[in-house]
Amino acid sequence: MSFNKILTSCFLSSFMVVAHAVPMGDNPLKNVPFANQTNHGFSLDFDGSKFVKRSTQVNGEVISYRAIEKIVYVKNPVEAEYQTINFYVPEAYFLGKKLNGYSAETAPIFLPNSIGGYMPAVAATAEAKGMGGKTSTILQALKQGYVVASVGARGRTLGHDSNYTGKAPAIIIDLKSAVRYLHANDAKMPGDANKIISNGTSAGGAMSALLGASGNSTDYENYFAELGAAQASDSIFAVSAYCPITNLEHADMAYEWQFYTLTDYERMDMSKLTAQTYNDRSKGMPMITGSLDNKQLIVSQQLKAQFPSYLNSLNLKDTKGLPLQLDADGNGSFKDYIAERIVASANKAISEGIDLSNEKYLTIENGKVTAVNFDAFIAHKKRMKTPPAFDALDLSSGENNLFGDKTTNNKHFTAYSFENSQAKGKMADSNIIHIMNAMNYMDNPQSATYWRIRAGSSDYDTSHAISAILAIKLRMNGKQVDYALPWGIPHSGDYDLVELFSWIDKIAK
Repeated sequence: MSFNKILTSCFLSSFMVVAHAVPMGDNPLKNVPFANQTNHGFSLDFDGSKFVKRSTQVNGEVISYRAIEKIVYVKNPVEAEYQTINFYVPEAYFLGKKLNGYSAETAPIFLPNSIGGYMPAVAATAEAKGMGGKTSTILQALKQGYVVASVGARGRTLGHDSNYTGKAPAIIIDLKSAVRYLHANDAKMPGDANKIISNGTSAGGAMSALLGASGNSTDYENYFAELGAAQASDSIFAVSAYCPITNLEHADMAYEWQFYTLTDYERMDMSKLTAQTYNDRSKGMPMITGSLDNKQLIVSQQLKAQFPSYLNSLNLKDTKGLPLQLDADGNGSFKDYIAERIVASANKAISEGIDLSNEKYLTIENGKVTAVNFDAFIAHKKRMKTPPAFDALDLSSGENNLFGDKTTNNKHFTAYSFENSQAKGKMADSNIIHIMNAMNYMDNPQSATYWRIRAGSSDYDTSHAISAILAIKLRMNGKQVDYALPWGIPHSGDYDLVELFSWIDKIAK
């Protein structure tokens, strides 16, 4: 029997559901039963008969697809509502048709996560609207012919509670377990599990990168047994990472290297941030504004001074093999490299009809940007975070919360903040810190081959150095990397889906 016939026989009955908008921050599947729960727990065998058929319009075109939602991807979930996959397949594949050149056997599996702020994230539904009321990325991916496995994961808190079950490394263990489920059921499911493409933004971008970098690493094995994860591969084909908040051990010094001249700040109030407020931004985010005091200025200078040594220790090189370095003042070829990315971004914006003639930090000759005054460019906005940007001395950051454990809610994860802690805080476990950083897996032979990394030129949530280091190191290790700093884009993702999907088609076909 052909694979298509197997699929058709599994999806025996259906009914039509018209997609509708779901308010951001809600879990529309909260009262929906789990798709794979049995009298003995949760089965890791994919059951294609438990589906619904849906239809909606995307840009005036009717998109029909089949959905199996709330598949728990481990046998022993800790927080089952988060540890799920919502699985969506274009209807065309059950009619023996192709879509965008793909079939049920060859379609890539798009794996988006909704992780933000390292908070817990339920698997997004196809019907939920994107930011600003836009059509969901999931529906647009289905229109493109991709199979979509929208994935949820535990996070540093659960709802309004500080629940240790979601502390690091739970978030990456969950994502890896979901990938293992897809590989284990590859013969039974539509889509090609050898072409899984992870997609995430911010902390979700960091986890997308870590998922791709650490494929099949033995560092995580002990955690899978506890959850009853499938005995299968957790490697993926490609990574799409928007503004990844990664490399946390070095993100504080990178932030001050780039933004030390900025003394005014406008930052998110992490103490008032919950999963609800993060996902539902209709009322605005809780913010704090002010200016750095003398103590913070000293911290900024001390962290800035540490960055060149770290950067130079990486032995980064450009595409010509020339070293990318910094001197003690933070100037050098690495800074020039980022400036070149900004120039390229500005020129792309001009080619798309954006007028940049009033941007005084740009040198424009004959309609083309030839140079950028890097420091003046940085000064056109306020900094978003106070120093240290991530490992707060008073343990108030979301990342401090991430590295907590059962007995201690918040912990330090850098030597600087631990030594200068205002809260006499504890240091997180060194092994957990290690396995949460994609940079520690750059030479992993089973990491993803294809990478697309985007960090907006107007994103001040982390230093552009962080994404640049990731992109350069991946390229140096033989990966195919598409890296850019899109002009005028703040801390956000999924804003260029046409380009993203074009990239996916290029690598997947």
